[in-house]
Amino acid sequence: MDAEQRTVAVLGAGTMGTGIATVVARARHRTLLFDVSEANLARGIDAVNGFFDRSVELGKLGRADAEAAKARVTGVTALAELAPANVVIEAVLEDLALKKEVFGRLDDVVAPRTLLHTNTSTLSVTGIASGSRLPERVVGTHYCNPAPLMRLVEVADGRHTADWAHRATREFLASLGKTSVVTKDRPGFIVNRFLIPWENSCITALETGLGTRDSIDTAVTGALGHPMGPFRLLDVVGLDIHQQVATRLYEQLRDPRFFPPPMVERMVSAGDLGRKTGRGFYTYDDTRFFGS
Repeated sequence: MDAEQRTVAVLGAGTMGTGIATVVARARHRTLLFDVSEANLARGIDAVNGFFDRSVELGKLGRADAEAAKARVTGVTALAELAPANVVIEAVLEDLALKKEVFGRLDDVVAPRTLLHTNTSTLSVTGIASGSRLPERVVGTHYCNPAPLMRLVEVADGRHTADWAHRATREFLASLGKTSVVTKDRPGFIVNRFLIPWENSCITALETGLGTRDSIDTAVTGALGHPMGPFRLLDVVGLDIHQQVATRLYEQLRDPRFFPPPMVERMVSAGDLGRKTGRGFYTYDDTRFFGS
């Protein structure tokens, strides 16, 4: 199938879903961004548009190309509107029962050869795929956050994933300009097995006074070559999301390195979730996921 002809549905207009929709639209695919909440959907569309507008301001994208990319994104609130999709990327809440239910409902909406991707990194791809009558077409595709800026996507097959679905998934990710790595269907895959304990150690270092927010972020970007420091990254991801992912991995692996430090609970309780609430480790005037 010609990449120009693909219709791609992204389920969930949160941080990850919005980021993935931005990537898909930038790659010239028709993009259907789905959310059951009209408010979330509006905020997601605004974030996509804001990313492309900012890209123009930075000289990374021409105005005509940005407007064309924005025009490729359509917000929808009914699953029936996803019928034309060739690929569906699920990025809803990390809840196994919810994801299984969504995949089961998709069976009655999309064509049998439509690829079903889940962006999970903490739940079993096999378990999620069991919600579909056609588990052979379900593949785990974990986009690194922030999705529009990070090139890597982890690919994890479920127990019944077919070879054709795996191959088609790798080809699709290549059409997005992504680099894909294959990993086993295990909690955390590769990236979060390393990332979550490291982020927790950075938070603990801040909490115990080893360094300041700025000194730790500067040390990581200046010496380790990371594109952003841990606290900037956590603000993009959301402290509530970090807490959920870390806790879920701890529950499965029982490794204390995954348990979120006390500062995370205090920040979540205060509503200081990061960019999306205007305040996390830093403060923000622009609360769009990928604003300046």
